[in-house]
Amino acid sequence: MSKFKKASWMIIVLELILIAGLNIFYIINRSNEKGYHKVDVERIIYLLENEPASYNDPKTEVDSVQKNNPESQSNSNLIDNIKKIDLSQYETVIRITPFDPDEICNNEYMVEEVNGTLLRFEYKEADEKSGLLPMNIGLVVMFLATVILLNYIRIKVVAPFTKMSDMTVELAKGNLLAPIKEEKSRFFGKFLWGMDMLRENLEDSKAKELEYQKEKKTMLLSLSHDIKTPLSAIQLYTKAMSEGLYDTEEKKQEAYAGILNNTKQIKTYCDEIYKLSREDFMELSVNVGEVYLSQVLDKVRAYYNDKLSVLHTDFKISEYDDCLLSVDKDRLEEALQNLMENAIKYGDGKEICISFSDEEDCKLITVSNTGCSLEENDISNIFDSFYRGSNTKNIGGNGLGLYIVKQLMKKMDGDVFAEISKDRFNITLVTRKA
Repeated sequence: MSKFKKASWMIIVLELILIAGLNIFYIINRSNEKGYHKVDVERIIYLLENEPASYNDPKTEVDSVQKNNPESQSNSNLIDNIKKIDLSQYETVIRITPFDPDEICNNEYMVEEVNGTLLRFEYKEADEKSGLLPMNIGLVVMFLATVILLNYIRIKVVAPFTKMSDMTVELAKGNLLAPIKEEKSRFFGKFLWGMDMLRENLEDSKAKELEYQKEKKTMLLSLSHDIKTPLSAIQLYTKAMSEGLYDTEEKKQEAYAGILNNTKQIKTYCDEIYKLSREDFMELSVNVGEVYLSQVLDKVRAYYNDKLSVLHTDFKISEYDDCLLSVDKDRLEEALQNLMENAIKYGDGKEICISFSDEEDCKLITVSNTGCSLEENDISNIFDSFYRGSNTKNIGGNGLGLYIVKQLMKKMDGDVFAEISKDRFNITLVTRKA
């Protein structure tokens, strides 16, 4: 903000200097133009003394000098010659009369002798204000327009941008409680509204995550407490057996049976803990509607055509019959993008293809890539959260991409499965037709 203020003041000062400089230049230039009336007077005297053929055209001066003798001009016809002169051809001279010292003249004039007769040449100097005023009006309008424009930019662009900078810093710090003030800016209004929605979603997600962690911790504590009971029983059984308290075979068998039952109970609790640690940890909202297959594929094609051309990977989308699907358009696009990114990451970069098939009331969309290095025994686990196959060495990732695809397809009443065929890795999305 401070930099913008400095730049604005610099622009304003430069414009003021420009205005002052142009005024000084104009005044000096006009002052140099004073005395133009003397030039016009000398031209007229030259014509009168040389009796020009035409007084209406100053261009005939040279011809007039060649054809006429100045000495033949008489004073009697001087006045007639003066009347023949077209003064509109001269910028400064407005009137020519014989000089009479007793005559009152309101104009500036000069007296010159022509063929023995004194003539009064009345003239006007160019008005400095006639050009200066329009120039200054234009400069002032330009100056005011600049001030208004700079102020508009400050209010509508710089101020909202400064607020956005502060807002992003607060979001980065994790301050999600303070709402973002609405801004009726045609440039950033929608962006600020979107950022506030993002803040609310982050705040909501944070609250849900805390609640989930609380419930998970409570459950783990409960299960840990419940495990203590069978562990204590096993401890008692083993202690009694080590001290020889069971002196008959029947009592020993009862102790063995008790230990076995308690170990089964512990295993059940362990399974619960394992399940709790692997259950759905993210909430994926899905809004199922009706969308044409082509609408989804056009979006995928538009993005990956350019990306894969840069990677020099052959990208093909097979011919298909466009149909209406019962899915969430954004979520289906997300699922396809995950499959495409998976194919780019783990394929050999030669070819990626999207093909289609039909099965009863379902549309099957298959993304396949060449260069499969995944083991067959990994297929059953690749859709589990945090699972990474044998082909992921030295390749970054968190094992969530295909897990998210699985969860999304289930919520859209669909499914997903994978297979390996002829050195190609194929993942198929099963979608419902509308």
